[in-house]
Amino acid sequence: MLDDPLYLTIPIAGLIGLAFAGYLTWWILRKDTGTPEMKSISDAIREGAMAYLARQYKTIAIFSIILGVLIAIGINWLTGVAFLLGAFFSALSGYIGMYVSVSSNIRTASAARRTLNEALLTSFRGGAVSGIAVVALSLLGVASIFYVYQGWLVPGAGTDEGFRQALFLGVGYAFGASFAALFAQLGGGIYTKAADVGADLVGKVEAGIPEDDPRNPAVIADLVGDNVGDCAGRGADLFESTAAENIGAMILGLAIYAYSVSIGHPNTGWFMFPLVVRGFGLLAGLVGIMTVRLRNEEENPMKALNRGYYITCVLAALLFYFAVDQLLEGEIIFFYCGLIGIVLSIVIVYITQYYTAGEYRPVREIAKASETGPATNIITGISIGMETTAASVVAIAAALIGSYVLGTTAAPNGDYEFIYGLYGTAAATMGMLATCAFVLAEDTFGPITDNAGGIVEMSGQPEEVRVRTDRLDAIGNTTKALTKGYAMGAAALAAYLLFGAFFEKVAEIRGVDLITFYEGFTVDLMQPAVFVAAMIGAMLVYLFASLAIRAVGKAAGDMISEVRRQFREKPGILAGTEKPDYATCVDISTKGALKAMILPGILPVVVPVIIGVGYRFAFPENNDIAVMGVGAFLMVATISGVLMALFLNNGGGAWDNAKKYIESRGLKGTPQHAAGVVGDTVGDPFKDTAGPSLHVLVKLLSTITLVFAVLFVV
Repeated sequence: MLDDPLYLTIPIAGLIGLAFAGYLTWWILRKDTGTPEMKSISDAIREGAMAYLARQYKTIAIFSIILGVLIAIGINWLTGVAFLLGAFFSALSGYIGMYVSVSSNIRTASAARRTLNEALLTSFRGGAVSGIAVVALSLLGVASIFYVYQGWLVPGAGTDEGFRQALFLGVGYAFGASFAALFAQLGGGIYTKAADVGADLVGKVEAGIPEDDPRNPAVIADLVGDNVGDCAGRGADLFESTAAENIGAMILGLAIYAYSVSIGHPNTGWFMFPLVVRGFGLLAGLVGIMTVRLRNEEENPMKALNRGYYITCVLAALLFYFAVDQLLEGEIIFFYCGLIGIVLSIVIVYITQYYTAGEYRPVREIAKASETGPATNIITGISIGMETTAASVVAIAAALIGSYVLGTTAAPNGDYEFIYGLYGTAAATMGMLATCAFVLAEDTFGPITDNAGGIVEMSGQPEEVRVRTDRLDAIGNTTKALTKGYAMGAAALAAYLLFGAFFEKVAEIRGVDLITFYEGFTVDLMQPAVFVAAMIGAMLVYLFASLAIRAVGKAAGDMISEVRRQFREKPGILAGTEKPDYATCVDISTKGALKAMILPGILPVVVPVIIGVGYRFAFPENNDIAVMGVGAFLMVATISGVLMALFLNNGGGAWDNAKKYIESRGLKGTPQHAAGVVGDTVGDPFKDTAGPSLHVLVKLLSTITLVFAVLFVV
């Protein structure tokens, strides 16, 4: 039944993607590594990054194995296996991104000694390896589990029931990916911001030395942190986004497939469509990535990146149309839903750029407020962060409602309008994530250029080289901010998609179809227990963000104390006659991150299960209370998580670029600049630790409830 030739696109696209990532890696590694001084600094960054990753993944592996065994014993061994595979491939995606990033930074720095275009190609293609590998591994992983499970391992293998069982058991893959991604993003965020805050406050503000100055003991830890936070963390983040979205959309497609069977016209395209579209999106991303290059040395590198992005969007849209025409019985309305997702990704990018780029009102407003000190900088930055939620939520709401309404119009004879509407939102999510490979390439490009600038500064290269890396670094800061907005928009759509999958799972456990369940069920917030569960969902978001931000504050405090100690006890450091102790600072960030990530990483796993199981036994006479409680928890936690992440990401990005805007006006060393640095350090844990981790949290909560639904639904 899965013999449509178009389905071959799935493994072919995945394998082409991995082969292309291998080619780009080979292309990058052939580049020269510059001077011995540059290589020495790069080696220190690579050793620190890989050592941290090894220790972090050991911690993740221990927790993953324990949880995987518990799932295998308490739920199903196939779900447990899928969970472990998801965690493994999520970690592998982060490792690949990290390895290529720490190999590309020095080659970018060396290329900048020659031309800006060569430096751009080296850094962006280094980032592209991560983007391509993440999407390819996600695609191949989900497809492999589905094919193997439905073909041989589940009850009713090779039948319609086998499809259903394979997808619900395969949810463990998305859960494993989310679980590992949360630790990777959270731990990497704590590491990088502890080092960054310590380096900035003592180095820039107190000692008055430039950024990336080799006299700063925290500078190597800071450069290492760029990789473990933005490369490994974001790679794992978007890996689990694509995995969760694929499985959620396939589960919703099953409901329409069941309808097609009932009318005697079975079409497996309804649930295979998400995988085919993901493969097409990957191929479009490959083309877009290879078109990125400067037309001349004076061109703004952002224009080259934008050209590649728009080419990717156009190709993804054309291939989306082809997939709809071939697999969804010509229901072109779902192509328009996909277009809504693609347009949403562009709109979110522009909203983020408006609030975080130095040429627009919000950032300049923060810079202006810095003239009167840190307090007014903080007040203005917080207000800007809150303001950003309005435009973003309006865009996401318009996309959800528009795609839902369009989807309902495809329902035959008005039947199954709800299911078709949900599938419309799934198509919009698929459209938004169609450009994922290119967007992730832009994100990883950021820390590569940041590291390259640090290597150039620390190795004493000529000013013209630093000018080139500074141009790329400025663009990299923007692309990192844009990617966070993109990831949050995708998380919001994917989380809504997973709501539908959760209720489909409830209906499946109760032996009814989703429409029958939907018509007889509501999440009643007037029930005290349901209202309490909703409040707990909102509270969890705030508690999680608090723990993440506080962890950065604690580790940064230790870092500040260490840098001050070295400056105090070794005056030769600032005089340039004595070498700082970089290793101790790296160790402080490592220990602080690994210790602090455990509690906030475990909370999202434990809380929804406690609510579901607790309500089941507390209200044995009315099991709907347990389902309503978990549903309310999910909805409110997702809404709160989306809003909080938008506030943290965009507010932090605006603070960062306000500082850079002040510096660009030649005001380094002034009280205004000092206030800007303080605002930037406040925003650091917002935009690089708590905010990105919330992207993962909102999807993790949905996949957890899908996996553990059998414990509280009867």
